[in-house]
Amino acid sequence: MTTITPFLWFEGKAEEAMTFYLSVFNDSKVGKIKRFGDYMPGPKGEVMTGRLTLCGQDFMVLNGGPNGDHKFNEMISFFIAVDTQEEVDYYWKALSADGGKPGPCGWLKDKYGLSWQVGPKLLEQLMNDPDTEKADRVTKAMLKMSKIDIVSLQAAYDHR
Repeated sequence: MTTITPFLWFEGKAEEAMTFYLSVFNDSKVGKIKRFGDYMPGPKGEVMTGRLTLCGQDFMVLNGGPNGDHKFNEMISFFIAVDTQEEVDYYWKALSADGGKPGPCGWLKDKYGLSWQVGPKLLEQLMNDPDTEKADRVTKAMLKMSKIDIVSLQAAYDHR
């Protein structure tokens, strides 16, 4: 069966990044890890490539060297669909910690430069409501937010 797996290049911090993501996502596990050795150029014993699974999504990581102009950017992000405000708050705090940067509309960058979107499943439902006035109010409310606030979205939808 053909699969598609995001492959992430970390500048000498693959193992550190894997450990960080495993600590953030409860439903996660490490897969195969290949380490630099005598036959492979690189810092002996450090992770060269690795696999991990976060919430059912497989990822591969590379402990690459300097990647010059090829840094992570917002052109690709990982969307975390959650049910509650507590989950929004948890992922927002965990992923933006230690040098991460909050962005607009539920977006943030983690300390490695990866872009994430933390959003309630309700947001998509409200924004796609057939009542365009309600959907527009929700969209306008969301555009004013950094971290998503479910109560405020629902209030905009209900016009409270």
